Amino acid sequence: MAKLGFTDPAFQTSTRPPQAPTSYAAQTYPGGAAAGQQSPGLVPPPASHLEGLYSAPSADAVDTGRMTVEDTIHKTLASFGVLLLGAVVGWWATLANPGMGLGIAIVGALAGFVLGLVNSFKRMPGAGLVLAYAGAEGLFIGAFSLIMEQVFPGIVMQATLATLAVVGVTLALFSSGKVRTSPRMTKIVMIAALGYLAFSLLNFGFMIFGGPASDLAWGMRSVEIMGIPLGVIIGILAVLLAAYMLVMDFEFVQNGARNGAPRKLGWKASFGIVATVIWIYVEILRVIAILRGND
Repeated sequence: MAKLGFTDPAFQTSTRPPQAPTSYAAQTYPGGAAAGQQSPGLVPPPASHLEGLYSAPSADAVDTGRMTVEDTIHKTLASFGVLLLGAVVGWWATLANPGMGLGIAIVGALAGFVLGLVNSFKRMPGAGLVLAYAGAEGLFIGAFSLIMEQVFPGIVMQATLATLAVVGVTLALFSSGKVRTSPRMTKIVMIAALGYLAFSLLNFGFMIFGGPASDLAWGMRSVEIMGIPLGVIIGILAVLLAAYMLVMDFEFVQNGARNGAPRKLGWKASFGIVATVIWIYVEILRVIAILRGND
C-alpha cells in the first residue's frame, strides 16, 4: 500500500512501492519469458548482448541496465540531498516570513501528496518525479520543523536523532538477517496503516470543520487514555508500522538487484525509502511535541 500516511493537518505523504517480481529477467527480456508473459512497456537490449556485458569484468548498472544495490544507494542519497535542500529553503523562508510558515508547510505537503500518489501508481517513476517529491516534502519538513522548534526549543534535534536511531537499528537488524517481512505480517501492517490513515483524515476533518476534540491542539490525538495522550500511543504504533515498511523497502532493493530488475526501478526504491523516513520523522516530532505540551 502506499505507505499511506497523510498525517493531519496535511503533514505527510508516503507511498509504498509494489513488491519486485520474482524474476525481472524472465518478465522483461526477450527470450527470457514464456510466450505471452513479456511485460509491456519495457524494451531492453537483446539477451545475447546482456549476457556478454554481464560476463565482462567492467560490467556495472550502467552497462547492463540492471538494478544494483550500489546504484540504488546513490539514487537514495541524491533524493535525501534534495530533501535536505528543500528543508533548508522551507526553514529559512519561514524564518524570514513567520506568518507564512504554515502556508509554506501546507503547500509543500500538498505538492508532496500529489507527487507521492503519482510516484506510487507509476510503475517506474523517473528521477524528475522522485526528486520533485523529495524537494516538495523538504519544503514542508523545513517549515513545519521551524514552527515546532519555535514552540518547543530543541525538538528538531531530538526528533532527528530519534529518527536516525530508528532507521539505523532497522537497517542493522535487516543487514544481520534478524528481521524480514512475511505475507501474514505484511497484511496486518497494511490493514493497520489503512486504519491509521482513516483516523488521521477523520481527525484532520474534525480540526478543520469542527467535531470531537476540535478545540484541542492535536484534536483527538490530545485526548488522554489512562493519563496517556492518544497521540502518543498512535504515534508509537505508527513508528513501528513505518519501521516494518522500511524493511519492506530494503527487501524491495535487495530483491530487485538479485532478480535483475531494470535499473530505473532504483528510483522507485529510493522514493519508498525517503517517504518512509519522512513519515518516521514527522511521527516522532509530533509525539515529542505532544509529550512536551503536556509538561
